[in-house]
Amino acid sequence: MISYYTQEELLQLGLAKVGTNVKISRKTSFYNPEKIIIGDQVRIDDFCVLSGGKGITLGNYIHIACFCALYGNESIVMEDFSGLSSRIVIYTYSDDYSGRSLTNPTVPDEFHLYSTKGAVILKKHVIVGTNSTILPNVTVGIGSAIGAHSLVTKNLAEWGIYSGVPAKKIKDRKKDLLEIEKRFIAKVDIP
Repeated sequence: MISYYTQEELLQLGLAKVGTNVKISRKTSFYNPEKIIIGDQVRIDDFCVLSGGKGITLGNYIHIACFCALYGNESIVMEDFSGLSSRIVIYTYSDDYSGRSLTNPTVPDEFHLYSTKGAVILKKHVIVGTNSTILPNVTVGIGSAIGAHSLVTKNLAEWGIYSGVPAKKIKDRKKDLLEIEKRFIAKVDIP
């Protein structure tokens, strides 16, 4: 059974903002919580790590499944109706692996000469399949889906289905969900 923080407990975590009907597992780890904004109707499951860096912004109707990690020094944005399946890792910072500079967070930044960094943005209706990794400086376009075990190294266009290492477009994604969203919004009376 998942044990979620109460609304009062969430407010005591020091998060920048917490919306309504937010369910976050007590087994979630927060770093720099004062830089984390959480919208309405958000659920974060067991054993997730959210490291604020320059900020994490979660829109409305977001799900982050168990064992996900959002890391880095730059910002991460998940827009409304986006979601992460289990074991997704999002990095906004990556060391240089070529040997041209030192690596790991115990070494001061001045010795990380060729590191890669940049914000990661998941636009509205993006869904990411299990065991996928998203590297720094990536925007995933509105409505795109990323298949399981994929590695996202560059921006992905809107309404595509992407898969592989590195992720490549497989085909277009259907937009039927936009009509369903309209009916849903009307039903729950979202402004």
